[in-house]
Amino acid sequence: MDVDAYLARLGVAWPAAADLETLRHLQERHLTAVPFENLSIHLGEPVKLAEEALFGKIVERRRGGFCYELNGLFAALLRELGYAASLHAAQVFRPDGTLGPPLDHAAIVVELDEPWLVEVGFGRFSRYPLRLSGVDAQSDPDGEFLVLDAPHGDVDVVQDGKPQYRLERRPRPLSDFVPMAWWQATSPESHFTKSLTCSRPTSQGRVTLSGDRLIETVDGVRHEVVLPTEAAIRTAYRVYFGLPLTRLPTPPGESPLTSGALSPTLP
Repeated sequence: MDVDAYLARLGVAWPAAADLETLRHLQERHLTAVPFENLSIHLGEPVKLAEEALFGKIVERRRGGFCYELNGLFAALLRELGYAASLHAAQVFRPDGTLGPPLDHAAIVVELDEPWLVEVGFGRFSRYPLRLSGVDAQSDPDGEFLVLDAPHGDVDVVQDGKPQYRLERRPRPLSDFVPMAWWQATSPESHFTKSLTCSRPTSQGRVTLSGDRLIETVDGVRHEVVLPTEAAIRTAYRVYFGLPLTRLPTPPGESPLTSGALSPTLP
């Protein structure tokens, strides 16, 4: 991995130490610089869970991605910087409180003096690492978080009173997530094929582009506008997210969902 290029993508200098302060800075910068987006699914681009392919997409082509891509590559960067970072599977809670399928999400755990949950691939979530051994509420610019014991040694992560996902304790290689990444990218039942999103936090809130809807939250106040033309949408991708798209993604329901177009590649 070209660590210098990755750090330049994040706008940070080579860290002096692999400590918690640096980890907090790296997570915040990654969230700010690299958007959470599922555009590949609606552009007919292959989803490749291999480090070289992810580096090419996120660093060289300055794109974003979804959980397996963002946390998969960020975990590799952290290991290059001297952190003990591993990927862990999680099941995402549905709105009705039931759990999604196994390996529904990939998160990062970093071992320092204690284990820390690091997250750059879940959309609106914590700006900074969360103590996995913490029993008290943890305040963050994006909410209040609790880490609770769950069955079989797993842990539930709760944000502002709402459970977000159930995290496995055991580490997994990136290749374990390939089948579920394929399902997320191709199944009509996946929320990623049903929606089009590109989002990142800002200093005052969050900005999201969903199709032709530009949504900005500033100091808790939500503003939404409908962009009238393709040129305006393309400009928004460039200005708000730094994405120089040569073509726009196809709206949900019309995207190519063939296994040939979107077949994931093993690391």
